[in-house]
Amino acid sequence: MKIQNTLLSLDIESTGVWVEKDKIIEIALVKFTPDGKKETCSKRINPGIAIPKIVTDLTGISDLDVRDAPAFGEVANEILSFIGSADLAGFNVERFDLPLLEREFADAGIRFTWAERKIYDAQRIFHLNEKRDLTAAYQFYCGKELIGAHGALADSEAVYEILEKQVHKYGEGQEAISVLDKFEYSSNMAFYDAGKKFGWWNGKLYPVFGKYRRQVSLDELVKKDPGYLKWLLASDFKEDVKTLVKAALKGECPTHRVEA
Repeated sequence: MKIQNTLLSLDIESTGVWVEKDKIIEIALVKFTPDGKKETCSKRINPGIAIPKIVTDLTGISDLDVRDAPAFGEVANEILSFIGSADLAGFNVERFDLPLLEREFADAGIRFTWAERKIYDAQRIFHLNEKRDLTAAYQFYCGKELIGAHGALADSEAVYEILEKQVHKYGEGQEAISVLDKFEYSSNMAFYDAGKKFGWWNGKLYPVFGKYRRQVSLDELVKKDPGYLKWLLASDFKEDVKTLVKAALKGECPTHRVEA
């Protein structure tokens, strides 16, 4: 593959999926130059907060592993210098890695505007060019064309066939559909209410909607803008949300144990 400008591929592991608040625990940068040279920069980062167990299970990185690692601010200039003026590449970098990296730089007092650069996001290219619908899944798992696609009956029957093939492919010799239970369907974000209006981050509840989305915790919001919470009570929100808000206004915000 020929490149006209230096290309830098990056990947980030973090404490979670909140771009606004989660922290980098590992960053890897691989730089390719037009003349064929390759340079690598890889660092563990101490996030300054506990790494949730689900993240440790996924990445293999624990609090102990980053205990003596530098904070991002201590290596931010080194990382920025390594990036230089390169074009940027990765998988899902436009939606997660780059926004998170930009925020970490901002927290360190450094301006990094990735959107001004040329971005090659392999995930976007993959999703734009390869079908990922039911017809494609039927072809992949069952090896045949789905006749009558987008007809409710044909689609429903196809789902059963796909699940049957998935049990065979991923079941490690077992035949019960319950073998598929091992796959995690939800994100690693825990929500307080059924409508997913409030989510847990680092032991505190944050609204995940509206003007304070992921910015201010519920207990902080009680002090900062109680009028906003009273507005929620008068609006069309589910009863579990209103019960939560009423308790918060009384100084009874629930807490959530952070699994390290």
